[in-house]
Amino acid sequence: MNKVKIDMPYYAKKIIDELMENGYEAYLVGGCVRDSLIGKVPNDWDITTSALPNVVKKLFDKTIDTGLKHGTVTILMDKHPIEVTTYRIDGEYEDNRRPSTVEFTNNLVEDLKRRDFTINAMAYNHKTGLVDVFNGIDDLEKGIIRCVGNPYERFNEDALRMLRAIRFSAQLGYIIDQKTRKDIIKCSSLIKNVSMERIQVELNKTLTSDNPKLFMETYKLELMKYILPEFVPCIGNPQNHPYHSYDIGEHILRSVSAIKADKTLRWTMLLHDIGKPRVKTTDESGIDHFYGHEKVSSEMAMSILKRLKFDNNTINKVVKLIKYHDITIKNSYKCIRRILKKIGHELFSDFLLVKKADVMSQNPDKLDDGLIMISNTKKIYEEIKANDQCISLKQLKVNGQDLINLGLAKGPEIGIILNKLLDMVIEDPNKNNKEQLIEIVQEIKN
Repeated sequence: MNKVKIDMPYYAKKIIDELMENGYEAYLVGGCVRDSLIGKVPNDWDITTSALPNVVKKLFDKTIDTGLKHGTVTILMDKHPIEVTTYRIDGEYEDNRRPSTVEFTNNLVEDLKRRDFTINAMAYNHKTGLVDVFNGIDDLEKGIIRCVGNPYERFNEDALRMLRAIRFSAQLGYIIDQKTRKDIIKCSSLIKNVSMERIQVELNKTLTSDNPKLFMETYKLELMKYILPEFVPCIGNPQNHPYHSYDIGEHILRSVSAIKADKTLRWTMLLHDIGKPRVKTTDESGIDHFYGHEKVSSEMAMSILKRLKFDNNTINKVVKLIKYHDITIKNSYKCIRRILKKIGHELFSDFLLVKKADVMSQNPDKLDDGLIMISNTKKIYEEIKANDQCISLKQLKVNGQDLINLGLAKGPEIGIILNKLLDMVIEDPNKNNKEQLIEIVQEIKN
């Protein structure tokens, strides 16, 4: 164990050294140890110590009380924030979320016992080396996610750990061990006791990982019916259609993997066809159709994302992209300008990425046609953008005040006329000059 060496940043070492010089134990702990051992650069460097929070506050000049009740003090060391937490033993978990009491201890092993998975229950300092009482390093080498101690107890303590197991599996490409899997299934209903905000965080991390298809683990481990029940009817639901080779659920998950690892885009793909089971029809030839699925999917996405407590900006982007994801594109300037009017410049690049991911997860025989269409659309879009062709009221060369100056009364009629002018300009960009537009308004007036 002591052969393991972790290169910690100097500011973390300074804190550990200061604590040790004053007679206390101090170690790096958790994710930073795990990531260092597998060659990843940690996002945070957390420290655990035998020193009580009030002692930590006395030893360091700049501290923030971030969680004194749970023994956590944040130290600002040369402007770097480091969380330092006192060894603790958690009391009874009464709500499957948090301990009702916390008892500080001077025993590192007792502190490590309360952690979720073996790979997160290792500690390290430069004098003792690696402390690994639960064989976390073996599980790292084997690529296994395994609970510390009894999984059933760990999940009853904090039900979010079930989703964390899936998340770590997706992020690290590891397998969840069988005992842990069985106990997730036993405890799955406990996820109902976890806040939607915490669930959202774990789902985001799973979906933006290198293995987003492991979102399906939520189904296999019987969690999906509690956190995203709308997805269940998609699984195994066939799409007998010339443009599709996969069932709805498989198509969706392939499309998630086919788009870049961005939260908004991954959620767009996860939900873009979620309304298909509700609108599915089969014609006399046995071909399946999903008329209006984009509208239904966008409405369902709005409901789902609100339930999961997403911010309004993300919700609006995802809903808009889903609403227009299936719009027919003809490679003409008029068609692209019409679509731009609906979507806007700010979302058009994302719209093309959504289109591409959708095409890439349909029938492979149709792939080349779809990619050529998207490539041509992109070229036309770049020209429209470069020439600053009008696609919004903001770019129109006349405004509401101009119409009032022409004698039109304030009211809804002005908005109606401006939108008519915009439609004319979208059809013919040359009409976007003030004199010509004023002439058109005067003709409308008369």
